Amino acid sequence: MKSLIIYAIVFFSFSGLAIGQGLSEVALNDDWKGEIRDLAPKETSFKFQKKKKILVFSLHTGFNHWVIPHTEEMIKIISEKAEVFEVTGSKDISLFEAENLAQFDAVVLNNTCSKGDHRNLFWDKLRATSDADSATLMAKALELEGNISSYVKNGGGLLLIHGAITTQNNSPEFSRLIGGSFDYHPKQQKFQVHLEDSSHPLVQAFPREGFSHVDEPYYYKNAYINRDFTPLLYFNNAEIEGQRKGQELKEGKTYVAWIRSEEKGHVMYISPSHNAQSFANPQLLRFYLDGLQYVAGDVPLKKN
Repeated sequence: MKSLIIYAIVFFSFSGLAIGQGLSEVALNDDWKGEIRDLAPKETSFKFQKKKKILVFSLHTGFNHWVIPHTEEMIKIISEKAEVFEVTGSKDISLFEAENLAQFDAVVLNNTCSKGDHRNLFWDKLRATSDADSATLMAKALELEGNISSYVKNGGGLLLIHGAITTQNNSPEFSRLIGGSFDYHPKQQKFQVHLEDSSHPLVQAFPREGFSHVDEPYYYKNAYINRDFTPLLYFNNAEIEGQRKGQELKEGKTYVAWIRSEEKGHVMYISPSHNAQSFANPQLLRFYLDGLQYVAGDVPLKKN
């Protein structure tokens, strides 16, 4: 009951924010962890035969989302409480060597924003830590990116959270793999998140009418135009304020979560959330746990 009361207080406090107002940072302490644990699902939505291994990779070289450590902790909490995943957190890019990736059933890219010049996380990190020439560094960066693609094709799972869509934002292959690239976002604001298909197994955490949410509404480009994915959640463009001048969309929808299969593997993108306050929504915690099971191969869905 205490957790539900706190969730209600948090929900109504940020639901009543003026449109465009960001949320204050939340301390990552034992009280916050305890509340998330209280709200987290006790068991999984889908059956699994064994506990699987997940890498939560939280390196950023570009924009630093303050929610990064909260997101990693949230994933550890929901995984431990449901006793479904063994979670390793890291910022070490050597884990993207093919032999190291092979030890994990799924990889979570946690707000792994790259710098705006090259939009290549691996290049950014290698350039900052190596004296090798640019051609050598770029070749290595492309190798690590290719390892992700091969990993998924061979049956690995990949879940990207919020700003992680910028990881390799200028790469056509990476954009195709995950279903799109980041274009821009208007100011933070409150908007309604809708369900694309209320019967889909991965959105059963939410009521049919969706949920109210405070976040940066992301817009996308590159492979997103092809819609080569199964959409799960969206917002109505007409409801979003502060869209880029000359590109305002008054009709249609923009997706905030989707899934796609890639040969033997599975990919999922979840935009919510820029703010740790969102994790006080038990529905969103359930959605994350279900999504982790999807990329880890526990959810029997037809390929998109």
